[in-house]
Amino acid sequence: MRRALLASLAVMLVVGAERASTQQTVPFNNGIPVAPSGLASRPLPRLPMEFDTAEDMRIRVVAVATGFANPWSLAFLPDGSILVTEREGRLRIVRNGTLDPKPVEGAPVSYFAGVSGLPGAIHGYMDLALHPQFAANRYVYLSYTKPLNEKQRTVAVARGRWDGTRLADVKDIFVADVGTGTATRLAFGRDTTLYLTTGGNGAQDVNSQAGKVLRLTDEGRVPPDNPFVGKAGHRPEIYTLGHRNSLGLALHPGTGEIWLNENGPNGGDEINVLQPGLNYGWPVVSLGRNYTGPWQSQTISHDGFAPPIVYWMPSIAVSGMTFYTGDRLPKWKGDVFVGALRMGEVPGTGHVERILFNEKMEELRREMLLVELRQRIRDVRQGPDGLLYVLTDEKPGALLRIEPAS
Repeated sequence: MRRALLASLAVMLVVGAERASTQQTVPFNNGIPVAPSGLASRPLPRLPMEFDTAEDMRIRVVAVATGFANPWSLAFLPDGSILVTEREGRLRIVRNGTLDPKPVEGAPVSYFAGVSGLPGAIHGYMDLALHPQFAANRYVYLSYTKPLNEKQRTVAVARGRWDGTRLADVKDIFVADVGTGTATRLAFGRDTTLYLTTGGNGAQDVNSQAGKVLRLTDEGRVPPDNPFVGKAGHRPEIYTLGHRNSLGLALHPGTGEIWLNENGPNGGDEINVLQPGLNYGWPVVSLGRNYTGPWQSQTISHDGFAPPIVYWMPSIAVSGMTFYTGDRLPKWKGDVFVGALRMGEVPGTGHVERILFNEKMEELRREMLLVELRQRIRDVRQGPDGLLYVLTDEKPGALLRIEPAS
């Protein structure tokens, strides 16, 4: 018996050695595998294009406007125009399907050091949000990377008044601590409080603004009912903690809850339903792997932390997110749509992901859409016309519309 066991172990060691010897040596850059380029940098196919979908609803994808430089977010104005941010620090406007060649004036100056392929390397102009009472006050909110001096920068939220052609009376209503960085998404709650995401090191530190969702008034102050107000050693603007790099934020149209999606490392992307004061685990708990291969966490248990409602393995590099409530695409009503920048660490695999939930908001199925375009999808929003709009994070980038094929 002992001889047989030793023989078996010897075979296993030989097989293991053979397997190890046949693995390719992958080049790394700053601890991250260099991505393959075989599917990358494909131009946008000629549009319109039509696609069959899983729910037996044929769709058409049309280009609303093209010629953007790495667009990041969009907002619909009441007159039908669409504001779009570009990462290089420009605010653009699309009127009647035409991109104005001149950037919108009045927007703040941002830090931008070029578009990097490294995960989490986000800076420049980011998210847009209109005040819930925009018709009355005309306020536009913009998150961006603010230069503090030649060596330091942070994230900030500026507010300006839209006068029909430009932003006026622009001022920062929030400037984060130095070291707070990466993607900053914005969303208004039903009570007009403003939620914003932050990245950077310190997700578990309650005295740090990094790796959090912060909740502010529309003037940038701390609401008195925030969960950590008056608690020693805690930043009072913190709403939730334990987040990595959050690129999607949306108000649930039925419950009023704020939903967030965040990127894991190599896998472990999540959608979380935010509850005041809860800890969502990063970097202690993750369902993803470190970029070098090992698991980020030695346990997949979320004991003591809020679990995600949806997660991805492999990663799809989640980005913008919206709830579809319209009637123009009826078989998708109630579904959640998430942009994907790339899947499984392979460039050229961006798409839009549709998630169907039951009445208890438990996931039932998913569908990948627009895979054939091979574009990085940075944002997805529902328009006032009841259709879906998508931004491709490319140069040139495009604003696309998803509509019924007939």
